[in-house]
Amino acid sequence: MGKCDGRCTLLVICSLQLVAALQRQVFDFLGYQWAPILANFLHIMAVILGMFGTVQFRFRYLIFYAVWLVVWVGWNSFIICFYLEVGKLSQDRDFLMTFNTSLHRSWWMEHGPGCLVTPVLDSRMAPDDHHVITVSGCLLDYQYIEVLSSAIQILLALFGFVYTCYVSKVFQDDEDSFDFIGGFDSYGYQPPQKSSHLQLQPLYTAG
Repeated sequence: MGKCDGRCTLLVICSLQLVAALQRQVFDFLGYQWAPILANFLHIMAVILGMFGTVQFRFRYLIFYAVWLVVWVGWNSFIICFYLEVGKLSQDRDFLMTFNTSLHRSWWMEHGPGCLVTPVLDSRMAPDDHHVITVSGCLLDYQYIEVLSSAIQILLALFGFVYTCYVSKVFQDDEDSFDFIGGFDSYGYQPPQKSSHLQLQPLYTAG
């Protein structure tokens, strides 16, 4: 019963991670955030492997999923530090998120709740094919929306890591108990071997 509860809970956590990652992927695509897009894609693949390993009792897939969750927590911690400009990190270095391919920022910068976007006409600050805007009236600034999204990802990853370790331990215990009763043990039941030698019997004839 405990194994079933742990597996079901882990599958629910993986499903929430998958929904959250897909939602985040959409908004990162809209904002041309290529580094997060790549990270989200790898995360989606890892979550799918984790779900497959949970359903099919694949221990190695669960270990890979657990290791990836550690990396995922580190990546989202970097995202939080980036948008809060911790240390020497600065949002002016947008090439970190776009691989220096565009000047776009987070999609939430212009489309946040309550944000009013005003274009600045005849601005000399804008490069070719770009325009300068001012954003005001936002109920929640875009950097805090990104921080909240990353915090949710970290929370789900921590729960996923704990339950992955628990389910992996249950899988290992089940395999050990199965071997103990002779499931795949060499000391288990062995069928009798057929002898290849024929016993010769004397033949008597009446004469």
